[in-house]
Amino acid sequence: MSDAQEYVPPQVWQWNKPSGGQFASINRPVSGATHPKELPVGRHPLQLYSLGTPNGVKVTVMLEELVALGHGGAEYDAWLIRINEGEQFGSGFVEVNPNSKIPVLVDRNGPQPVRIFESGAILLYLAEKFSAFLPSGHEARSECLSWLFWQVGSAPYLGGGFGHFYAYAPTKMEYAIDRFAMETKRQLHVLDTRLAGNQYVAGAEYTIADMAIWPWYGALVKGWLYDAAEFLAVHEYRHVQRWAETVWQRPAVQRGRMVNRTFGDPASQLHERHDASDFEVRRRAIKATD
Repeated sequence: MSDAQEYVPPQVWQWNKPSGGQFASINRPVSGATHPKELPVGRHPLQLYSLGTPNGVKVTVMLEELVALGHGGAEYDAWLIRINEGEQFGSGFVEVNPNSKIPVLVDRNGPQPVRIFESGAILLYLAEKFSAFLPSGHEARSECLSWLFWQVGSAPYLGGGFGHFYAYAPTKMEYAIDRFAMETKRQLHVLDTRLAGNQYVAGAEYTIADMAIWPWYGALVKGWLYDAAEFLAVHEYRHVQRWAETVWQRPAVQRGRMVNRTFGDPASQLHERHDASDFEVRRRAIKATD
């Protein structure tokens, strides 16, 4: 079915009107800072600037898993970046991530700070830095990285495609929603087929591949993403359902999902994290208001 009024693209596209939708106020066709604002720096060498979206959750889960393993050097400060308010376009943020997207990690352990942007790159950096959650054998490592980059490549279809047109676009367009719903279900089938014979995505071990994929597809099948579980019939993917629940039962995953979260149940939110004790402080504060 075609739209009631077909759009005819101009010969040269120009940005001359708001794009509409939930994120119209921060969308623009150029990069760079819009205002001066330095980034805060806490007491830990690892400084994370993020928001509790799926891409942000990938990294906070990884950091909480490392801390749970006893890696003292993985203690971190997590600073909230409110993307709806355009904080990712502050001069300090643009300096560490010229793409103005969350998350970004700054490692201040060495003589010069190292910035790492893009969530997949951050997971790989931390896995190599701490020798954790990335298999060492050539074949197993390759399998893990294949699934890590599968998620990186699939995210635009689930988030920027299906999520945008189904949940955020100013109008519902049948063609766009059908196109991206089809691709999202294909990806769920890919994942379900893989998990039919494997405990975790890369095999028998829990790895950064699971940490990358779970905040997107795990949240989707658990009904936490875009309110689309019924529309996409996620009950069909029983192996993904099993895996999503298995990962969710990890305490570090539950903590990681709280960090930099500003929406949903207040008990699930920890806007900033600067010490492991912050979770207990938050729990007591919520309990006191009940």
